[in-house]
Amino acid sequence: MSEEKHIQPLLEVQDLKTYFPIKQGVFRKVVGYLKAVDGVDLILRKGETLGLVGESGCGKSTLCRSIIRLIEPTGGKVFFHQKGRNINISTLEKEELRLLRREFQYIFQDPFSSLNPHMTVFDIVSEPLRIHKVLSGMELVKFVEDLLVKVGLNPRHLRRFPHAFSGGQRQRIGIARALALTPSLIIADEPVSALDVSVQAQVINLLADLQEEFGLTYLFVAHDLSVVEHISDRVAVMYLGKIVEVAEAESLYRSPLHPYTMALLSAVPSVDPDVKEARLFLQGEVPDPANAPSGCKFHPRCPFAQDICAKEEPALREIMDGQFASCHFAGELELDASQTETAPKKPEGPS
Repeated sequence: MSEEKHIQPLLEVQDLKTYFPIKQGVFRKVVGYLKAVDGVDLILRKGETLGLVGESGCGKSTLCRSIIRLIEPTGGKVFFHQKGRNINISTLEKEELRLLRREFQYIFQDPFSSLNPHMTVFDIVSEPLRIHKVLSGMELVKFVEDLLVKVGLNPRHLRRFPHAFSGGQRQRIGIARALALTPSLIIADEPVSALDVSVQAQVINLLADLQEEFGLTYLFVAHDLSVVEHISDRVAVMYLGKIVEVAEAESLYRSPLHPYTMALLSAVPSVDPDVKEARLFLQGEVPDPANAPSGCKFHPRCPFAQDICAKEEPALREIMDGQFASCHFAGELELDASQTETAPKKPEGPS
């Protein structure tokens, strides 16, 4: 990996918040807020893949859509670095944002609902080019044909409709559409979760090949850490609207610091039959983001929780070189084979 990949930021997210009002009564009075994204800070470096993982309902998709203003955030800033300019996406007017959207594209989770069933493959893939008036006529047709070849589809199927394709092929159409404007950033929102396991690896390998060919930067969303293990340079773990751990992928998989990350990793089955797997079991479900717990939001489910966890919210801090975690006991916890659902190992107390 080049030094540039580690140094140059492409996207900076600062204290991003997206709250949805909860209304009740005849007059629809606001009685509270669902805090889907609650003060997220992230840096996405040029040319890297940042994996964003967490359970369903923790706010991953809302965060991604808020970053590029498919959903308008409640607060915070998002800076996009382009050709020496720092562009604050949060303050752009509608037309400025439309022009900038050539630089970031979105691959949606469900290849069955994200493609218009009344449009042909050619219409779907060429639509961004026609909207931005990039190409027309035979040049446009040739460009789309070449793009389909790059994503592993037959260009002779240009005039077919989405229903004629399998799930994996539909997702390749979605990838071709995202590549049409040669963007700098692609947000892949669980792009393989709706696909068969046999097809998932093909799509992930395709994304890796395209990244190398076009110099793309990915924000790759998944709820399964095993999915992002081989494609991510760094991994950010999200829980209940907040980032709880960020690290280089190798460091995070080797020595996770946050109990939630430990639990996610312990749930990934090992392919080595000689490895004795240790499981860290979590109690209950993800809490309601409209009524989040006090202190550390993870403490009601954490087997290591102490009194301080219910009272004080831990800051996201650097524990090791390049590895950040928001846990009062980060760096003190260990997951080993003796840990069970009923007998977790707890720290002595706050340092």
